[in-house]
Amino acid sequence: MATVKFFREVELPQQKPQDDGVVFPAVLSPNHTTDSTAVQLPNFKEAIRAHKPWLESLLQKSGAILFRGFPVASPSDFNDVVEAFGYPEAFYVGGRASRIKVVGRVYTANEAPPEKGIPFHHEMAYVRDFPTKLFFFCDEEPGKGGETPIVLSHIIYKRMTEKHPEFVSQLEEHGLTYTKVSNEEDDPSSFTGSGWKSTYKTDDKTVAEERASKLGAKIEWIGNSAKIITGPLAAVRVDEESRRKTWFNSIAVSYSGPANKRFCDVDTIVELGNGDPVPDDAVEDYLKILEEECVAIPWKKGDVLLVNNLMVLHGRRPLLKPPRRVLASLCK
Repeated sequence: MATVKFFREVELPQQKPQDDGVVFPAVLSPNHTTDSTAVQLPNFKEAIRAHKPWLESLLQKSGAILFRGFPVASPSDFNDVVEAFGYPEAFYVGGRASRIKVVGRVYTANEAPPEKGIPFHHEMAYVRDFPTKLFFFCDEEPGKGGETPIVLSHIIYKRMTEKHPEFVSQLEEHGLTYTKVSNEEDDPSSFTGSGWKSTYKTDDKTVAEERASKLGAKIEWIGNSAKIITGPLAAVRVDEESRRKTWFNSIAVSYSGPANKRFCDVDTIVELGNGDPVPDDAVEDYLKILEEECVAIPWKKGDVLLVNNLMVLHGRRPLLKPPRRVLASLCK
């Protein structure tokens, strides 16, 4: 196992080895063998800054890093860890999830009922200006369930190309168009339940239209509700470092056909950029492939998960036994 001074790579049974020998995700713990109190938060922050090039290289190879066993005990501690990395904050303008600010640049991950699962997605793939890195923090360890499963997007692209080459070709040629009907106020029962006022951080329709336009979207008003149309946007992107194509879209969240009845929200629609529907058989196979390829590591109190949003899709498993509190921070 590789060691870089402060950090030690460890193995968990849920990890998956890849064809290139890389293990997904990488898991790091403090490089000490006896006293679990030997590492303090300032040491962790200093080590992040000192070893940032190595950590970024590991993130690029693995797609995600789980930091386990470090002294991150509170949302404020988590905020300090995020800031130690030095990435600019990605502000959640145009986002579809209901979120509440906790401290600094830390927010709740999603205010939808925790017993409700959230499909796999790249964060904010339905806007032009999406975050490139995501941090998650386990503030309250789930009693049972409630994992945040992750999956490597280039593997999904590869398997979908093998299974549905014509559909993937259409995706690459036409991209996707996303449509969401958003009420004035948030709907806490939905994982895409952000009202247009929260989405665009304003109660002024004109300002909302301007902010939507900057994100590549247009708004059609239906009374006091907003029909938000975004796209066409690329549904397959290229990770510049690895030159791999990634399955960068929100089909699983936005598709409301029969293949996705267990997850879909009726206020969202996704279509090919030329107006053709997304084929149901392709979505059905896509959902199966996601489950086959994903990794779901049970959360432990104090865990910090860093995700490369260009390389990795994430979701949420239903919470089977409370409590659970997972917080998030988005970075450019």
